[in-house]
Amino acid sequence: MNKRILITASILGIMSIILGAFGAHALKELISPEMQQTFETGVRYQMYHALFLLFIGTTSLVSDKTKNIIYYLIVMGVIFFSGSIYGLATNTLTAFNFKSIGFITPLGGLCFIIAWGILFVDLIKKNE
Repeated sequence: MNKRILITASILGIMSIILGAFGAHALKELISPEMQQTFETGVRYQMYHALFLLFIGTTSLVSDKTKNIIYYLIVMGVIFFSGSIYGLATNTLTAFNFKSIGFITPLGGLCFIIAWGILFVDLIKKNE
């Protein structure tokens, strides 16, 4: 399981760098500065949670069951939060109206919050 978490963390990190560069360069002339900042927020949160998964995948302080739950919450959070933000920021460039699925952005944020909360509870329960 740790290998899967670390591979996912690596993929999310690589994608963050690529999307960050894409947002800073390719999108610069295509979307407003406000939407560029919005896009950057999605990239930033994706990278934060790639790093979080790196920690989860390498620590022995967290139970395997908790790691698994956190893994799925973070993956869903990145898809819902960062993914919807990417869509919303580039909405004017596509035929699909991402505003119609904008309600999933806070669901992704909630997944992040729950994952961090589960980590907190698991660490508090540790007897060391």
